[in-house]
Amino acid sequence: MHIDYASGISLQRRRISCEFHRLQEARPRRKDNGDSMVSMPPPVKPEVPLSPSAAKLRLLKRLRCTLRYEKKAWASGAMMVAGVDEVGRGSLFGPVVAAAVILDRSYRIRGLRDSKLLLAERREVLAPRIREHAIAWAVAAVDAARIDQINIYHASRLAMREAVLRLQPMADYLLIDAVRLDCDLPQKAIIHGDALSASIAAASILAKVERDRIMCQWDPVFPEYGLASHKGYSTPQHLAALREFGPTPLHRQSFAPVWNAPEQVVLEFEAEEAAIEPDTAEAP
Repeated sequence: MHIDYASGISLQRRRISCEFHRLQEARPRRKDNGDSMVSMPPPVKPEVPLSPSAAKLRLLKRLRCTLRYEKKAWASGAMMVAGVDEVGRGSLFGPVVAAAVILDRSYRIRGLRDSKLLLAERREVLAPRIREHAIAWAVAAVDAARIDQINIYHASRLAMREAVLRLQPMADYLLIDAVRLDCDLPQKAIIHGDALSASIAAASILAKVERDRIMCQWDPVFPEYGLASHKGYSTPQHLAALREFGPTPLHRQSFAPVWNAPEQVVLEFEAEEAAIEPDTAEAP
């Protein structure tokens, strides 16, 4: 049987040529100074630098939230390992809230991760599961006045310590997000702990849900500030309200955006007390 190799090779060359021209036509082109067409590579989008908060969020999303640190503590002999975290350090209004949670090692709560990475609806689903299935949990808060007295760092540590002391049964080992507490319990501070430790993540969720609830309660008292939407943080809406109306008594007066604002709002009962005090004050 005769095989025409020449015609087969010719057909293959035609196919390759057609495919090459099709790819060439698909490439973007531009005109040069003459009439000929010059092929151009596709434009490369310039890389936009990330803000510090966006870069941190990207990092947190890459981390895995597990029981690795809890298992190490259990292996060392600890029985009641508590995760501890706080929420609201950067807020301009209201308390800093902390929570402590001792997870049951025999029950896995799925979906635990840093509260900042969860939608509010998801946090509201997880919070009751944590409260139901944890061995123990507790929440504590330090108000704005105390924050102004001792600064936000010490106020955060104070709230976390108070949450730990409220646990029943008590913890015998602490996993804490980034800091150490003034107590005698063995403890481990973990950078990005709320994104790495399931116990700390559970604490961050309870603290966040509780603080959001507090902000929503104050929203109708101070409707001009939009507390239910931004939870007291430094958003353009909140800063504009501070410039227009001044801070309330529950704003953190030691925070720059607050003390730079105009005259403070005075509650009605405070004004009445101020008017009564001069008349009722005893002479020296």
